[in-house]
Amino acid sequence: MPRGLIPTILFAFTAIIFFGLGNFLAARQAAAGEDDQIAALRAEVGALRRQQHPVPSGTTGRPTDSGAVPMDDHSRAALVADIKQQLKAEMGLMPVSVLRERRQSFVEMYSYEVTGSSNYGTAGYLGDGYFITVKHGVVALGEGADAHKITSVKIMYDGRAVPARIVDTGDAKVEVDPGDWAILKVKEKINLPALDVNLRYGFDFADPIFRLGNDYSKGIILSSGYVGQKTSNDLVTCLTDGHPGVSGGGVLNADGQLVGIPIGRMQGDYRFSFILPLRAEMFRKVSGLR
Repeated sequence: MPRGLIPTILFAFTAIIFFGLGNFLAARQAAAGEDDQIAALRAEVGALRRQQHPVPSGTTGRPTDSGAVPMDDHSRAALVADIKQQLKAEMGLMPVSVLRERRQSFVEMYSYEVTGSSNYGTAGYLGDGYFITVKHGVVALGEGADAHKITSVKIMYDGRAVPARIVDTGDAKVEVDPGDWAILKVKEKINLPALDVNLRYGFDFADPIFRLGNDYSKGIILSSGYVGQKTSNDLVTCLTDGHPGVSGGGVLNADGQLVGIPIGRMQGDYRFSFILPLRAEMFRKVSGLR
């Protein structure tokens, strides 16, 4: 065998070995890549299955910042109070405890005509023996007023009918009028919480309001609603129950302040009510007003 042939054969054999080894490694790399793709697809399919069939899990948390400072009691209380205030303002809520307290400031009112018949309504306590109500509940108005003249007025207190006298009234000649208001006073000492009067309430559209009144002479009942429109004669409309007996009751704002009195409703519609906003003139003869 010629001496030059042996190196050629060795070179060719080495080339074949390295070529085969390269193909083998490339094939393994490709297989590994396919395995990675298959694993990724399997993970994606698993995630989709978990979305379709969610697995219940606890709601405990793990701190992510070991340096976080825990909230002290004062800060926590302030945060809770702020959240409650925001919810109250946004949703028009009032604490039940406040509504229950305000309910104690309203009493059933009854007036008696010269004919012997009686009428019922509501009166709100202002303090020092004074009550606010509607004029048409204590003074006969409109046609036939003389035939229905009212001779006495009483409020129910502590299960008893207590006589009350008229101290002041508006100039209304008919019902559901800006002058349809009256102030009563009783001689007997009254132990009721006085209402907090707000004369500056704006009655903006959609403001939440709360109405308390002697519905159907069945006691003081609560109803809620929202401010509607202001009328041309300085009344306010709203959608809140206007059942017989609620006239003279109280309209409270979201802070529990007395801002108006319900004085009537749309004929044939017990939900479309009229509110008389409070004004300073109504209290010109009331002493010690809150």
